[in-house]
Amino acid sequence: MENLQAVNNFVAAYLKKKGFQDAEQFLEDLQNKDSTPIDFQNDPDIANFIQPFSRSEDDPSRYHEGYGKLRSWTFSLPDLYKRELVRVLYPFFIHSFMDLVAKGHVQEARTFFNTFHEDHKMIHLRDLQKLEGVVSQSHLEEMEFARSLRQRKVNIKIFQYSYDLLLQYLRKTESTTMLAVINEHITFQVTPGQSSSIPDDAEVVSLIGDCQDVANQKEILWGLLEDSLEERLEKAGGLLSDSEKAEGETKEGDIDETKKRSVESGKQGASTKKLKKDKAVNATAKAARPEPTTASAAPRVKPELPLPIMPTEVEQSILEDLRKRVQLSSVPLPSVSFYSVVNTHNGLNCSSISHDGSLVAGGFSDSSLKVWDMAKLGQEAASSVLQNENDSSTSEHVMGPNGGKRSYTLFQGHSGPVYSATFSPLGDFILSSSADTTIRLWSTKQNANLVCYKGHNYPVWDVQFSPVGHYFASSSHDRTARIWSMDRIQPLRVMAGHLSDVDCVQWHGNCNYIATGSSDKTVRLWDVQSGECVRIFIGHRSMILSLAMSPDGRHMASGDEDGTIMMWDLSSGRCVTPLMGHTSCVWTLAFSCEGSLLASGSADCTVKLWDVTTSTKVPRSEEKSGSANRLRSLKTLPTKSTPVYSLQFSKRNLLFAAGTLSKNM
Repeated sequence: MENLQAVNNFVAAYLKKKGFQDAEQFLEDLQNKDSTPIDFQNDPDIANFIQPFSRSEDDPSRYHEGYGKLRSWTFSLPDLYKRELVRVLYPFFIHSFMDLVAKGHVQEARTFFNTFHEDHKMIHLRDLQKLEGVVSQSHLEEMEFARSLRQRKVNIKIFQYSYDLLLQYLRKTESTTMLAVINEHITFQVTPGQSSSIPDDAEVVSLIGDCQDVANQKEILWGLLEDSLEERLEKAGGLLSDSEKAEGETKEGDIDETKKRSVESGKQGASTKKLKKDKAVNATAKAARPEPTTASAAPRVKPELPLPIMPTEVEQSILEDLRKRVQLSSVPLPSVSFYSVVNTHNGLNCSSISHDGSLVAGGFSDSSLKVWDMAKLGQEAASSVLQNENDSSTSEHVMGPNGGKRSYTLFQGHSGPVYSATFSPLGDFILSSSADTTIRLWSTKQNANLVCYKGHNYPVWDVQFSPVGHYFASSSHDRTARIWSMDRIQPLRVMAGHLSDVDCVQWHGNCNYIATGSSDKTVRLWDVQSGECVRIFIGHRSMILSLAMSPDGRHMASGDEDGTIMMWDLSSGRCVTPLMGHTSCVWTLAFSCEGSLLASGSADCTVKLWDVTTSTKVPRSEEKSGSANRLRSLKTLPTKSTPVYSLQFSKRNLLFAAGTLSKNM
C-alpha cells in the first residue's frame, strides 16, 4: 500500500512539474473519488493513460526521436503552414541540445547537434558556432549566450490555426519531450487567423524572450529639442531671408572660398560641385523652407542632460548654412565628394568626416590617428600628396614648421589599433577609441591629446559625440555601452544588457537616448538619464555594424554584416521596412538633413541612396515583393575599388564619403 501511495505522489509531482494540468486534475479526481490509493498496475485504463509519461526522464533517445518526428511532420505540411512552422523548429532544436548537455548526455547531444544543425545553418550560423563549443554541463553556466537562453523563454509569433495544428500533432503522437520543451522554454504569441499574411522576417522567433515585451511597452519621447536652431529658423524664416544679403554676404564669400578649396581636393574638380551648389541655392533661396514638413510635425521635448551653450558666431554660421540648404528628394539627388586614402597597406581601420567636410580622420592598426585638412590638400597637387604618405615616415613624427610638407597631422598616444574616430559638431575636437581599452580626446587646433578616458575592460569598438557636443557614448567588447562627458574621466552611465559585443553606438537627435547595435543581432535603445533599456529591436540575422537616426527623431536605420538595412519605428519598436541591395557589410549610414534620403556605404564598394519617404509609408503587405525594395533604392554610386568606411551629410546637404583604396578587390 505504501508503494502505491509513493507512486501516486511521484506521478502527481511529475505531472505538476511538466505542466500537464489536465492529467494532474484527472489523477486528483480519481484519488478523491476513492480514499484508497489507485492501483496503477492493475487498472488498464489508467495504465494506458500514464504510459507515455512513464518513460525514463534520463533516456536521451527520446529527444532525438521526438525532434526527428516533429521535423518530418513539419516538412510534410502544405506550404501555407510549413513556412510558418519550420521556423518554430529552431527553439526546439537548441533547447533539446542543451537539455541533453545539462543531463550529462554529452555524446548523445553531439550526435543530435551534428544530425540536425544543417537545417538552421543559413539563418542562425553564429548561434550554432557558439553552441557547438558547449561540451559539458559547466559550459552552460560559464557561456553567457547559453546561460541567457536557459534563463529566458523564447517568444514565437504564430497564427492560431498553425498553433492548433502543432499542439494537436504533439498530443496525438504523445510527444511528451517536445511538450516539456514548450512548457519550460517557449512562449507562443498567438494571433487569430491563418498564416497567409505572416511577415518573412526573423522577428517571428525571438530568443530575447520576455524582456523585449517589457522594454517595448515603455513610452518613448522621440521628438526634437525645444528651441533648436532649425525651429528658430523656421519661425523667423522670412526675416532671416530678408536680412541674408545684408548680414551674410561677406561670410558667404568666406564660406564659399573654404568649400571651394575643400572640394578641390577631390578628383571630380571644384567647378562641377560649385555649379551644382549654385543652381540648388538659386532654386531654393526664395522658396518657403520645405524641411518643416517633417521637422515641424515632430513633437518638442526638453533635454534630460544639461546642454552646452553654443557661441554666437558658431550659431550664426550654422544658421547661414541652414538657409542655403539644398532640398533633396527622389529627383534632386545630392552631390557627393568621395575621399579615397591610398597606400594604407590594409592598415586603415576606420575613418570619420567632420560635419562641414573640411577634415577627414583615419584610425590605423599601428595605433596612430591621422587627420587630413582638405583646405591644405587643395593647395597642393593631389597626386603628389597621396603618393608621399609612405615616403614621409622619417618626418611624420616631427610636429611644427618642419612638418609642413606632410599631408596630414599625426596623433599618437594609443597602444593598440584605433577602431573608431568621431569629430565634435564644431570640428575642434576629435575622439578615438582603441584596442587598448581607452578613449582619447584630441584637439584639432592644438594638435595634442587632452584627456585619456578609462573605464572599459576590453577593446572599444565605437565612440560617437552627441549632436550638441560635450557628451559622447562608447561601445565595447565587454558587452556594455557607456556615456561620458568631456570634463569627467569616469563614465556617467553604463548600459548593460546585450548578450555579445556592442559593435556600434548612435545618439538620438534630442540627446535623451542612445542606440546600440550588437553581435547578438539586436539593436537596443537606452534612456540616457536612467540608463534603462526602453526598446529592443529584433529582426537582423547577423551582427549590426552601423546605425543612423532620422533628423525628426522618429525613425532609426540599422545595417548588418549581411548587407541588410532595416528601418525602425522608435515608438512601436517594429521594423517599418527592410532595404535590400548591398551584397556585403553595411559599414556606415547617414540621413540627409531634412530626412528625405538615406545614404548607405558598404564593403561592396558602393554608396546607395534610398527614398526614406517612400520606404516609411509602404504598406507592410507589400514588403514581401522584392520589387518594392528595388523601387525605393534611388541610385547606386559605385567606386572603382574602395570600400566605404564613413558617410556624412553637411548642413547644406552635400554628401561626403571616405574609404581606402583596396587593390585586392
